[in-house]
Amino acid sequence: MDLFAKLINESTSSAELLEKIRDPKTYKADVRMPLLKLFRRCVSTVIDTEKSKKLLNPTSMFVENYGHTFKEIGLLKRQFTNMAEKDKYALTSLIGEYDDRGKQGYILTDLFFTWFEDKFSNMFTIEGPRGAGKDIQLSSIFEDFDSDYPCDFIIRDSQNQDVLAVGFARYDSTRGGSQSDDRTGGNNDKVMKAHEFNRSHDIKFKVLFLSDGPGLTHKDTWEEACLLDGKLDDRVRVATLKLADQRIIESWLRS
Repeated sequence: MDLFAKLINESTSSAELLEKIRDPKTYKADVRMPLLKLFRRCVSTVIDTEKSKKLLNPTSMFVENYGHTFKEIGLLKRQFTNMAEKDKYALTSLIGEYDDRGKQGYILTDLFFTWFEDKFSNMFTIEGPRGAGKDIQLSSIFEDFDSDYPCDFIIRDSQNQDVLAVGFARYDSTRGGSQSDDRTGGNNDKVMKAHEFNRSHDIKFKVLFLSDGPGLTHKDTWEEACLLDGKLDDRVRVATLKLADQRIIESWLRS
């Protein structure tokens, strides 16, 4: 917060402020990211933090397209000069609100991998990032798969290394309305893409959705999960971590 206020005071325009924040020679990523979050919160709410952190995008592009939304530097200077400590704490809390976003999903995946490896040792293998990491593209597993299809994990037969299932792990802290529609619509699209590939290449891998979190308790999200479960002659299954013992079994994976 103090650094952000200092940069405001030293800048002659909001565009110059953004240029200083995004200078890789001055700030490393761990400093640059919170500064960019502050810029989005305090200067221009339409600038996407994830896009602005990618330094291949020149600052001039953001200024040209979004400069008209930038708060005037004079107003920023007045707001940040002698800002009360309580206001600094409030603003810090706001930009830190989503710092832990995604961590529940990483924990869920790690717990599932541990459970799976304990239960199916010497029968099946599971591969994929246990925490933060790059998704597995199905095109890297099947050469003939020519569309975008990122998976969270792949389950193989330990003996012949055949792919038995592709999986997706999702932890929803909250999910309802249009968010739920996006999730379930995306899941159904994954199922249909897998089905089309299986049908055209005579391959029969399963699709497994590991879903957990309080967001599942939304009526529409729960109903859509139930509709998805059992599709394609039971080649699609949805399970929570608690239900994994009942839903993810050897006979289903081998069938």
